Amino acid sequence: MYNSIKVLLLYAIFPMYGQNQDMPIDGVAAIVGENIILKSDVSQVVGMTALQNGIDVERDRALLEKLQGEVLSSLIDQKIILEMAKLDSIEVNEKDVDRALEQQIETFIMRAGTEEMAEKMLGQSLNAFRREYWYDMRDRLITEQYQQQLIMSVNINRENVVDFYTNYKDSLPMFPVKMKIRHLLIRIKPGEKSRLDALDKIKSLRERISAGESFSDLASRYSADPGSKNNGGSLGYIRRNQMVKEFETIAFTQNINTLSEPVETQFGFHLLETTEKSGEKIKVRHILISPEITEEDETRAYNYAMTLRDSSKSLDSFKRLVIKFSDDEPTKKIGGDLGWITPTNSPIPVIAEVLGLLEKDECSRPVKSDYGYHLLWVEAVKPGGYPSLETHWIEIEEITLNHRRMEYFRGWVADARSNFFIDIKE
Repeated sequence: MYNSIKVLLLYAIFPMYGQNQDMPIDGVAAIVGENIILKSDVSQVVGMTALQNGIDVERDRALLEKLQGEVLSSLIDQKIILEMAKLDSIEVNEKDVDRALEQQIETFIMRAGTEEMAEKMLGQSLNAFRREYWYDMRDRLITEQYQQQLIMSVNINRENVVDFYTNYKDSLPMFPVKMKIRHLLIRIKPGEKSRLDALDKIKSLRERISAGESFSDLASRYSADPGSKNNGGSLGYIRRNQMVKEFETIAFTQNINTLSEPVETQFGFHLLETTEKSGEKIKVRHILISPEITEEDETRAYNYAMTLRDSSKSLDSFKRLVIKFSDDEPTKKIGGDLGWITPTNSPIPVIAEVLGLLEKDECSRPVKSDYGYHLLWVEAVKPGGYPSLETHWIEIEEITLNHRRMEYFRGWVADARSNFFIDIKE
C-alpha cells in the first residue's frame, strides 16, 4: 500500500486482441458532462486489463462484474481529469505523442513476436492503429502530466513523517537489509585463435548470403544471439544509444538492405542488415558469431581480477582501479557504483549469493557471471528489520510522501466529480 503512488487511472489504448474493428456501437455506459463512455470502451479496457493480469473473466462472472465496475469508475475519472486539464490549458507536444505511441507499438510488437502477429491481434494494420489511437495517446499524456502536476504540489515536513510513522508503524512491512555496492568487471576475453576462427566463420556466412542463401535461415542456424536468432536475426526497431557503439555506428549509417562487412564488438563478430529507416529509429537484423571461450581464457581473467583485488586496500583505491580497469562502461566513470542493493534481490543472481557473506569495506573474491568476473566492494550496510525512524528515516519519509500524494489526488478526484454531471446507465 505504501511503497509507491498507485496509478488511479486504468488507461488502455489497445483494443481487445482480435477484436473486430467494425463492431457497431453497443450502447452508452455512462455520460460525464458532455462526454459519452460507450460499453465497448469499457469492454476494451476490461479485456486488456484481464489479459495483462492473467484473469479469466469467463470463468468468474462475479470478478468480471467487479472489474467492469472498477474500469467504468476509472474511465469516468479519466474524462473528468482530462476536462480539468483542458481548463488549465495543459498541452503536450505532438512529437511526444508520436514518440509515446511508437514506443507502445514497439512494445506490442515485441510481445506479439512479429509485426504480422501484432496486426492480427490488433485486428487492424499498424498504420490504421496509429491513426485511430493517436488522439487517445494524446489524452493519456495530458492526464498523466496533469496528475503529476497535481501531486508534485504536495510536500511534507519532519512532523508529517513522525505522525505517519506513529499511526502506521504496525502496518509497515519489514525492511530488508540493503548494501551500497561498487563493482569492477573483468570480461573473459577469447584468445587470438578463437577470435580468428570466429572471424573466418562470419566471413564464410557473408559469402553464402551474397551467393543467395537466406539471411534469416542462416541466422536461425548459426547466430549466437538467443534473443534474435529465432526471429531470423531480427532485432526489430532500435533507437540510438540502445546498442554498443560499434554496432550502432554501422546500423545507422549503412544503406537499406545492404549487407555489412563483419563488425566486431565485445560480443563477437556481426553481420548487419538495416531493413528500414524511420527518423531516429531503424529496423535491423544481424548474425552474431562469438569466439569460443576456453578454460585458459577464464583462468587468465580470474587471475587478473585477483591481482586487482589484492591491490584494493581502501574504497578510494578500489574506485581508482574501477575507473582505470573495469570493462563495465556504464559504471566505470562513477567508480563502479551500483547503488543500494537488497542482497536477496540483486539484478545479477550470482552476486546475491556473495553479498550476504561480505562485511562493510570488504572486497569479494572474483565472482563469475554471464558478463565476466566481478569484484564487489561493500561501501555501506543498512540494517533491515522492523521499521524505525532512526534507522530507516529516508525510506519512511518516501512512503509518507507517496501516501500523502495518493490521499490528496483521491480527494481531488472526488471533489472534481461533484462538479460534473454523471449518469451511469444500467
